[in-house]
Amino acid sequence: MAFTGFGKEFFAFFRELAANNDRAWFEANKQRYKDVVVAPVGVFITALAPKLRKVSPHFVADPRPVGGSMFRIHRDTRFAKDKAPYKTHTGVQFRHAAGKDAHAPGFYLHLEPKRVFYGGGVWEPPPTLLAAVRTRIAEEPGVWRKAVGAASLVETFGGLQAGDPLARAPRGFAPDHPLIDDIRKRSFFVSVDATENDAGKPGFLHDVAEAYLAAKPVMRFLTQAAGQEF
Repeated sequence: MAFTGFGKEFFAFFRELAANNDRAWFEANKQRYKDVVVAPVGVFITALAPKLRKVSPHFVADPRPVGGSMFRIHRDTRFAKDKAPYKTHTGVQFRHAAGKDAHAPGFYLHLEPKRVFYGGGVWEPPPTLLAAVRTRIAEEPGVWRKAVGAASLVETFGGLQAGDPLARAPRGFAPDHPLIDDIRKRSFFVSVDATENDAGKPGFLHDVAEAYLAAKPVMRFLTQAAGQEF
């Protein structure tokens, strides 16, 4: 089945869910969720798979609605003040075949009313991976500069996302290192914003695939820092 876009009914579902975020409403609209959200996301993932393999053969596009590339809609509310049971967006992550969780380097797509974006990297990774990325930046500054300065990456994303950096150099890293501003980062991610209208067009698939290709230099760096093949 060809991808034709995420239609108005896709975003309408999440608008209504945001206004009725409880189990009774969701159960009454569960089949609708499967039809207008899960199904088109599965088609998108399937259609993206061959394009993703051209970026790297090690990243997985799995269309399964449970255990695949699409995040579950249920929120983990155990330690959250907000006890609303469902996410009001869809997230899709294409992670490395060796990645065990959402903190591994991966390509991402976010679909939410009035908020659509896609890109790749690691967002607030666990300490071990964060230390590995920082160490590689410190030890291979030329490789890092080449990755984040790649023309495709700068033209598509405008550069690396700032995130929420540390105020000081992390322990074990020289405060006067020429790349200390990057070493202080707690996330390493690039993304581009889009609109609901963009996501509703068949060409959205091409736009996302091209962005993932543009992110290749920094994704290669991060994946190799994690000790995996790119």
